[in-house]
Order: sequence, then C-alpha cells, then structure tokens
Amino acid sequence: MKKRSLVSVVAVVAAVLTAPPAMAAENDPVVGTTSVSTSCAAAPAAGFAACNSKLSARLHRSGDVVPAASTSYTSGYAPADLVAAYNLPSSGGTGVTVAVVDAYASPNAQSDLNAYRSQFKLPPINITQMNQLGGAISSVSGDVGWGQEEALDLDMVSAACPNCSILYVGANSASFADLAAAVNTAVSKGATVVSNSYGAAEFSSELSYAAPYNHPGVAITVSSGDSGYGVQFPAALNTVTAVGGTSLSRAGTARGWTESVWSGAGSGCSAYISKPSWQTDSGCSRRTVADVSAVADPNTGVAVYDSYGSTGGANWLVFGGTSVAAPFVGGVYGLAGNAIGAGASYTYDHRASLFDVTTGSNGRCTKGRTSGAAYLCTGVAGYDGPTGLGTPNGAGAF
Repeated sequence: MKKRSLVSVVAVVAAVLTAPPAMAAENDPVVGTTSVSTSCAAAPAAGFAACNSKLSARLHRSGDVVPAASTSYTSGYAPADLVAAYNLPSSGGTGVTVAVVDAYASPNAQSDLNAYRSQFKLPPINITQMNQLGGAISSVSGDVGWGQEEALDLDMVSAACPNCSILYVGANSASFADLAAAVNTAVSKGATVVSNSYGAAEFSSELSYAAPYNHPGVAITVSSGDSGYGVQFPAALNTVTAVGGTSLSRAGTARGWTESVWSGAGSGCSAYISKPSWQTDSGCSRRTVADVSAVADPNTGVAVYDSYGSTGGANWLVFGGTSVAAPFVGGVYGLAGNAIGAGASYTYDHRASLFDVTTGSNGRCTKGRTSGAAYLCTGVAGYDGPTGLGTPNGAGAF
C-alpha cells in the first residue's frame, strides 16, 4: 500500500478535530501508528469553550482517523489502577455530592455509567441530571462529542470516589454564559465539589464570567488545557483548582508507577488574573497555572464506556486530556471531604501528601515569563506549571 505523507496524515487528523469522529469496530484493519483526536471542537468561537479531552485513535487503511473503540474492556487504566497509582483510600465520600458541568447532554449517561461501574465492580448509583437552570435534563440538546466528555467525567469521578453522589448539570450550549450558569446551579443544588473539563485561550473580558466560579466552601476543579504551554480560562481563575496533566506508567519502583509532564498539559502565567496569596512562585507576578495534576496523556489513558454515537457496540474507548485529570481530582476532593472549604489553598499547605513530578515539558515558555522561569513549562522539583505541586498521594492534600 502506498504510504501517506506526513502532510496528508496531519490533514486527516486536523479534519476530525472539527467534528465528532465516527466509530470503528475493534477488528477493523488499521495502519500501525496511533493518533489522537479531540472529542469536541478544538478551536471554539469567541465566548465559547472546547472540552479538554483527547480520544485515543487510529489511522485506518481507508485514510480516516477513527477512535480505538472495542466491544469489551481491553485497555486503558481501570479504577483499581488509578486507586493504586495515587494511593487512594478505600472509603470516603459518603454524603458528598460531586457535580460535573459540561455543555449539552448524553441521553445514555445513566446507562453508560451503569455499564462502567458494573464492569469494574463499583457500587451502583443513580445520578441526578438537570439543565443549567435546574430543570429537566430532557430540555438539553444532545451532542456526541460533548457526550463523550460527559461519559469521561462521570467515569473519572466514579473511579476516584465510588461512594460520592453525582450531579450532572448540562449547559444549553458551550458558551461561557451558559456554562457559568450551570456552575451556579450545581452549587445551589448542593454540590460541594464542581468539576469543569473545558476552556479556551484567555481573553480580555474573561473576568466578566468569574463570579460563578467563586463559591467559598465549594471546591471547583478546572482542566488546564490540552494544547501545551499556554493558559486557558477558567483554569486561570484564582478561585479554582487548576488541574494539569501527566503521563502515568507502571514502574519497578517502590510506588510501582512513574509520572512525567504530559506534553499537552496547559500551563503558564495568566495575562489577567491576580496572584492568590497562597501561590508564591517567583517567575510569574500573576496567577500561575496549574495547582495539581493527574494522568492526562492519551497514550497512558483511561478506560471509558460511551455508547452515544458509537456503532457495532464498540463502546469502550481510551481517553486522555486534562479532562481526565479535572474530574478525577474532583473525585479525590469528594473522597477526602476535609479540604472542600479551602480548595487549592489547602493543597499548598499540604503538599507533602503529593507525588512530585520532576521530568518532562509541555513546550517552550519564553513569552510572558521572567528570566529563568523555565519551571512554567518544565517538570522540576517542587512547584512547576504543567503539574503544579504534583499528583495525589492519598487524599491528604485535598
């Protein structure tokens, strides 16, 4: 078979970034290399967000890039893997409500979560779902790409905190106005943790959307972005926990795992948001992203069950992106229960309960930083931009 040029492969990948990709059966013939594609729009219009998920995909012989989907669970980290990697306690979270906020809604959210939890022997759960004003979820339109994001988020909260109650609030659209309204509704309905796996490059009017992400007593996690070095809103806000990303692999160490900076994780120095008192790094005079991190590399990704838009029963997928890390850390907040009122500031006072990530990079960080502040894009001992203070080592920092 004639080999495709790099240019043509890039063009194929770029094409699927603008629309939800078609599914492929697990036995379809594929070219040997693995690619990744985003599950919803990568370049949103002004005032709109994109979800921060990366779907493990394959270059098919037909020239299409298709998700590496299968009809049964075969790959991707399971909850037990993540619990072991992050040394999470086996109990906690009872009585805590973790909310997931996304755009749109999947009609299969409950049944898909049931399938995920059943596969991994997690206790059954009935999630509460509503629209951005607290009304019926049936009023919210479906969207396959955002539906994948929803499935990922619900699965990751479940993986970290099987006993937490889960609330899903679906915004009418991916506009920041609608998403912000959904966050307010999540809090008003009793959520003490709210996970947000979306964002867009910072913009001059972003502070007009800041208030809904500021709820003292509520931990709000936000994914840092999947495009490498650079800051996204709302992760830039100093009232949220900005969650970066790592590559997580098994290792012959005492921990049994090793982590490095995921090259796609967002990080950097905010253009508009002031530095919170609990953040003391010297290379950025404003808010620095991120605060903490967790697995996000799609090449060391997590298993997700999603039937919305799939074909042939190929409902098992492998995801990465900081959209994995944000709801997972949200689940750890729920599991711990002790830091919800303090949010990110508590973590900075309890950094000893984190795994430090000291290797890897997410790009070149010369713009907007002071001389010598390479930590904004490079894993170093102590605090760095792509992974923040580090990843969970138990729930003591949350």
